[in-house]
This record gives sequence, C-alpha cells and structure tokens, in this order.
Amino acid sequence: MSTFADLGINPDIISGLEALGFTAPTPVQEQIIPILLKKPVDIVGLAQTGTGKTAAFGIPLVQLCNPESRKTQALVLCPTRELCMQVARDLNAFAKNLPTIRVCAVYGGASIDNQIRSLRQGAPIIVATPGRLHDLMRRQVIDLSEIRLVVLDEADEMLQMGFQDELNAILAQTPADKHTLLFSATMPQSVASISRKYMKNPMEITVGTRNAGSENIRHMYYMVHAKDRYLALRRLVDMNPDMYAIIFCRTRQEVNDVADKLSKDGYNAVPLHGELSQSQRDYVMQRFRSKSVQLLVATDVAARGLDVTDLTHVINYNLPDDSANYTHRSGRTGRAGKTGISISIIHMREQFRIKEIESKMKRQFELGKVPSGHEVCKKQLLHKIEIIKNIEVNASRLAPFMETITEALADLDREELILRFVSQEFDNVLAHYQNAPDINVSDKGRGRDEGYNRSESRFSRSERPDSRYAKPDRPDSKFALARQDDRGERVNFSRFYLNIGQQDGLYPARLIGQINDASGSASIKIGRIEILENTAMLEADSRFAQKIVDVFQGLKVNGRDVEVKTMDAPKGRPHKPTGGYPGRGGKGPTKSYKPSSSSARPTGSYKPSSSARPSAPGKPYSSARPTSSAKPSYSSARPTTSSKPAPSSRPPSAGVPRRGKKKLYSE
Repeated sequence: MSTFADLGINPDIISGLEALGFTAPTPVQEQIIPILLKKPVDIVGLAQTGTGKTAAFGIPLVQLCNPESRKTQALVLCPTRELCMQVARDLNAFAKNLPTIRVCAVYGGASIDNQIRSLRQGAPIIVATPGRLHDLMRRQVIDLSEIRLVVLDEADEMLQMGFQDELNAILAQTPADKHTLLFSATMPQSVASISRKYMKNPMEITVGTRNAGSENIRHMYYMVHAKDRYLALRRLVDMNPDMYAIIFCRTRQEVNDVADKLSKDGYNAVPLHGELSQSQRDYVMQRFRSKSVQLLVATDVAARGLDVTDLTHVINYNLPDDSANYTHRSGRTGRAGKTGISISIIHMREQFRIKEIESKMKRQFELGKVPSGHEVCKKQLLHKIEIIKNIEVNASRLAPFMETITEALADLDREELILRFVSQEFDNVLAHYQNAPDINVSDKGRGRDEGYNRSESRFSRSERPDSRYAKPDRPDSKFALARQDDRGERVNFSRFYLNIGQQDGLYPARLIGQINDASGSASIKIGRIEILENTAMLEADSRFAQKIVDVFQGLKVNGRDVEVKTMDAPKGRPHKPTGGYPGRGGKGPTKSYKPSSSSARPTGSYKPSSSARPSAPGKPYSSARPTSSAKPSYSSARPTTSSKPAPSSRPPSAGVPRRGKKKLYSE
C-alpha cells in the first residue's frame, strides 16, 4: 500500500492530512494525485460518493497554487451550498500549514457583501455554487482570467439541478489553456457533452464499475400498497433501534408530512428542504451530525453534498424520478470502507423501476419482508433489555436509597416485577402493534392488489358497446368525457396538460406511477395518455381532478417546475387549452398511448378514436367501430349548438359513420 509521501505530496500538506486522521490514500487518490502533480491534464473522474474525491483534486490544487500570487488560480464548482462549504473546509484543512493559500467559499443564502470583501482580499482558490458565482461575474467583482485549473464536482448533479446555462457562462470566461477536472458519480449524456465541449482529450479514470454503486452497500426493497408506505417505514425504523439514517422524499410537502408524523409518533426526526433558511439548515445539520437527531427527512436537492459519517441506512420513501439519483442517495451510507444499507419502499407498479436501477448499477437488490408486529415488539424488548443489562451502575450513589427501594418493592415477586417493568417501558409499542396486519405484497401477488383483481387491466378500454348500432352513453355534462370502465360503471374524465414530455424522460408508466404514488391511491381511473416532445396530456377521473393537480404541485423534473392545466373537454379530439399548452411549445411527433393493449400503439398524429362524438349534432354516431373497410371521416368543426336530435325513428344505417376522405387532427 502506498503512502501520501509516495504520491509526491508536500510535507506541509501531509501534516495537515495526518491532523485530519488520513493515514493512507484511497484508490481514486492513488490514481489522480500523481498525474496532476506531474503534469496537469484534463481528467474525467468517475467514482462514488465517499471514495475520497475531494482530496483527490483538493491536494493537487493546494500544492500547485503559487503562494506568491493573490490572484485566483483554481476554481471548484459545486451543485449545493452544503457541498461548497464542505469542500472549502477540507481545502483549508489541507492548506493549514500554508498560510498564504486562502480558500474562499461563495454560495447562495449568505451575505454577498461579505463574500465580495473576502474576494477582494485575494483568494488563490475559490469554491462556489454556479448561481452565486454567475451573479458575482455579472457584478464584475471577480476575475477568472488567471484560472489554471477548474474542477466540476458532482457535475451530473449540477446539470440535473438546471445549472447548464450558468456553467456555460462561467466556463466561457475562463482561459482557453486551463485544465478542467470533472468528477461525477455517474456519466449521463449531459455530462459527456460537457466533457466534449470544454475539455481537451480528457483522460477518464474510473474507480469501480462505471455508473455503479459502492460494493459496501446492501440494497433492499420492500413492496407494500401505496397507502401502507408510512406503516412500513415505521416498522423498519422500529426493527432497527440503532438506525441513523436519511429518509429521502420526492417533494417538500412530503418531507414535512413524513417528519411531522414521525415526530408525533415519538421518533427523533427533523425535515431538511429548500424552504429552510441557511441558519435553519445549519442548525438542523449540526443536530444531525452530533447524532442528537436520529432521522433526517430530506429532498434530493437539500441533501446534496451532505458530509455525514457513520450513516447506517438510507431509506427511499419514494424512488427518485431519475434512476441516477439512486446512486447518489445510496452513496450517503457505506462510506470510508464501512458498510451500509439502502432501503426502498415501493408499491407493485414500481417494481419495474427496481429492475431498471439494478440494470444500470449492475447490482442485485434483495426483496425484504416488512416485519410483523410481533417481530417488532420482540426486537424492541430485547434491545431495551440489552441496554439495561449493559448500563453502568454506580452502587455508591444508590446505597443510601437501597433500603427504601427494597421495602417499596418487597410485596412484588420476581415475575410480577418483570411484568410491571415491561408494561411501563413498552406499553405504547405493544398497544400500537397489537393485531397489526401483514402489509407485505408479494411480487407475484398482483391479484391481491385492489384494482388488479380483475380479468383485465383497469385501464383497458372495454367501454365499446357490443352492438354497432347501440346508442352511446351520454355524460351528464356536455364538457365531460363519459365512458364505462371494465365493471360497467360510467366514469367522467377530465383532461390535464403538462409542460413536460419525451425530452424529460416522461412515459406512461412513470406518469401513472407518479399519480398513484403521490396520491396514495391506486383507484384513480386513467383514460388516454398522449406524450409529445415537450408536453403531455392525460385523462383521469374527474372526481379526483384536484388531487391530481396537487400531485404535480412542487414537483421538479430536470430542475424545472412542472406546470399543469386542467379542463373538461368534449369527446373526440383533445381540446387545446386556452393560451396553449403550459410551458414549452408542443412541437415534435405525438406519441399517443391507449391503456388497452389492443390500441396502445404510437401514431404520428392524433387520430379520432371510434368513441369520438361526431361533429354534426343532428346525427349521433355509435361508438362502435364500423365493420366496413372504409374508415370514418370527421369534420374538424365543433358543434355550434347544444341541441340534441329528436328521438325519431331512423334507418339502421344512421348509426354508421359516412364514408369519405379521412381527415387527421392537427393544431
């Protein structure tokens, strides 16, 4: 095993490393440090969180800086202020014995005036978040003309958080002959494009398997109904009394809800999300690092860059939208050679997501069983008894009271004393788990799930009448989409328009899973789903319209807020909302999805379904498909009157669409 001295590191820096407790370099440090110290080159470093990437680039930065110059010579860009502060602290510790090497951290949420004053005093190394650095550049208070080395730490996270424009603006202001170091846990296409654009023949150094997680982490998942997610979380926490964990949720509201529930149920949990002020975040993290808090409930963005050691578990209360984020989440545990457990609580429709993550990480996930109430109570009892057995007893302090204690307990025999002790300590736990049901869902037991205990999927379009001449059902409102579900019940659908589409990685299963997951219900009926390049439309049960709107409130995809518009529309072709689709223009080919397997085929443009209402109000057509080879032709004009045809007799052919040239729907 090599030492830091073998890598050519300055003795003054080595003494600073020893003060931090570093005794030997990690594999990523062994590979990168000698290369940079010998002759700086552009490097793409792929290594997991907790493998020592900060020291791998930080030590060369400190050693290569000219101590005689006060100008900025190195720049480190980080996605979040927590990571920014942590990297700055580490670099200052490396340069502890080099007083002329100043490291200045600039990030949002702190006084920009204080940061400007610090920069004017001279800072050979700047550690910054892209947003605040870009602001300082616009104010013309920072000079990047002497930059020799630029480090992009957690580059994939910066891009996912929407810092593409800031990165482009910052890198464009740096010298062309600089060297760029890019570090990332994963290598998505966006990161590869940055390396191609701003790096010159970069050397790729991979520690471990590309896009894979740490070998020290055990990956497990538990499958329950969506409504039982919190019950599963509570049982898993109770089953691991010494758990020291981060619980990841998808939205701020969910973070607050879960943290509040845990606190009310007696657990030591606090929330961490973007709505907290910097002082509040610092206070929360100080309590969590000191282990005054057992559980930290956080969003992905808020937890970026958290440097917390000895985490035993990472719990995915919801799987991340981007599978690459799972790698970052799980990397919070199993650091510095220690082991850890990454737990995911999923419902049945998310099982394909587990397979997807397994494929990308090249790791096998274990399907765990949520413990029963009896198992949890037994574990809690034994844990408490073990604590009592190992407690240090100061007999001299208790000696003056022993006679009184003995007299007070003289009427109780050994068994009765044990029963009273257990009742006092564990009554709440025993009461909570008394008659607790089994909440596990088998991966082969889809039939057990409400909504799947049917011969066909609840999303199948079985509303077409058996007779081609049957009169179609009419909705109560002329602006509702009324159909029958597979149990013969009539359902009114509303349409929802989103400002995300194919470019954002949206697909029908993910959309449906998001609704079921966030709403806690698998009973919301879904109709047609159409996904364009930049927008999407779906139909859902009108009774749950507000709940579906709430699902997308506060949701971010690729660093962008999701916007949703809803309206009822007449049957037939989708009605474009007033003012256009939310967000970006819906250009590009349309992918039309119909939940039934017989009709779920993408088309180049929207084609009216057979159940569409005809354009001429005087001749209502049947919703059955014609048996003739001729295809129906509908006029693009909407009815101008709400009058309904008189129930007069008409020939059988009146219910069959007329033949004619086919007209495709287009906006």
